[in-house]
Amino acid sequence: MEGRDQHEGIPHKSDKGRTQSRGSLPQNLARVNEAARRNKGTRFTSLMHHVNVAALERAFRRLKRRTAPGVDGETVASYEEGLHEKLVDLCERVHTQRYRPQPVRRVNIPKPDGGTRPLGVPALEDKILQSTVAEVLSAIYEVDFVGLSYGFRPGRGPHDALSSLHRAVMSQHVNWLIDADIRKFFDSVDHEWLMRMIEHRIADRRVLVLIRKWLKAGVLDGGEWKETDIGTPQGSGISPILANIFMHYVIDLWFLRWRQRPARGRVVMVRYCDDFVMGFEDRADAQQMMVDLKERLAKFGLQLHEEKTRLIEFGRLPSLRRTARGEPRCETFAFLGFTHYCARTRDGRFVMKRKTEGRRMSRKLATVRYELRRQMHEPTAVQHRWLVALLRGHYAYYGLPSNHAAMSAYRYAIIFAWFSVLRRRSQRSLGWMRFLRILDQHPLPNPTITRPHVPRQQSLGLPS
Repeated sequence: MEGRDQHEGIPHKSDKGRTQSRGSLPQNLARVNEAARRNKGTRFTSLMHHVNVAALERAFRRLKRRTAPGVDGETVASYEEGLHEKLVDLCERVHTQRYRPQPVRRVNIPKPDGGTRPLGVPALEDKILQSTVAEVLSAIYEVDFVGLSYGFRPGRGPHDALSSLHRAVMSQHVNWLIDADIRKFFDSVDHEWLMRMIEHRIADRRVLVLIRKWLKAGVLDGGEWKETDIGTPQGSGISPILANIFMHYVIDLWFLRWRQRPARGRVVMVRYCDDFVMGFEDRADAQQMMVDLKERLAKFGLQLHEEKTRLIEFGRLPSLRRTARGEPRCETFAFLGFTHYCARTRDGRFVMKRKTEGRRMSRKLATVRYELRRQMHEPTAVQHRWLVALLRGHYAYYGLPSNHAAMSAYRYAIIFAWFSVLRRRSQRSLGWMRFLRILDQHPLPNPTITRPHVPRQQSLGLPS
């Protein structure tokens, strides 16, 4: 564990470790990982020989078959024809410095607050090469990244972050929370600061030139090329590791120093890429953090989203005090698709529970209804297979013990949406009883708890 709070970086059975193990890395990158672990001050001067045909092929195999094409229109299926020759050519162009990245195709997707989130879709060869370089960088930086960081890291995921946050609230005397949101983080990353941070570990000029080329490649938005002076395209293969490096130096290391000096009580944090939650025992610490955090982010060209960043009273003691005074329960907050709220167990003990965030569910149901209308005239069996896969994926992520009611509501909403579509396509009236017979023949899976509670001893890092 790191720091002085037990919940961060605590090993448990579902955690595969803070750093990549030798068994999960190719031998050449395992040696790089070991060199980075031996000396955290090492600067790597020769890394490009790890960008070879075998590494490029591994990166290609990691791509999803249905990944969207970039500005070149190349798809995974079309590139696979004559794959070896194409990868040899790409590797040669990279090592002879003839490789030139193409602009990123910009796609805007709707956000729950009514705005849009710009996603970047790189050309296929750029995706392959970015994934290869990201694999090399990850072998180095996984040694440096701290336990409170969970986003886009090997062996870690959103459920690990949720479990860590749950353990922190339940065991670390959390009374106040900062629910933080950085305004347009991926569009605001300062290139010069980012390159200075990378140079702390990377001294190979060829790798640095490659990264700078990707940052300066520009975006193609509506057929118009636009220069990119700041930001890293959200959706590119290199963006997750670059975002983690940036946040590692801007937030993580600063936070560990901050809580050792001015903090009066316990202070904890859980970060998933640019989303993070901070917990405080003392209100004065939380208020001081709000001031210091704004100043820290401003130094690097970032700013908090004023409407989405909140300081709220939350935890066991605030919940007890509010109950004793007859006041409403503590405010809720959203993190990684779940609404977190204070509740009681059947025997009256405090517990933090999670349920599916309402806006996420509404947005997903709107997408499902649209897709069902598009598949209106497909055979019932085809629609059924798609809905089963959809529900199983939903349960796999949202299957927490306290979320059974929300998952049931989601399933019933999908059942009624399916009934509406089947009813509209039929020339004869489809009644509810006839639809129930169809549902008996093509049943939809019931909600399943896929993420059970971690036993208390295990959650505190004690032997089970």
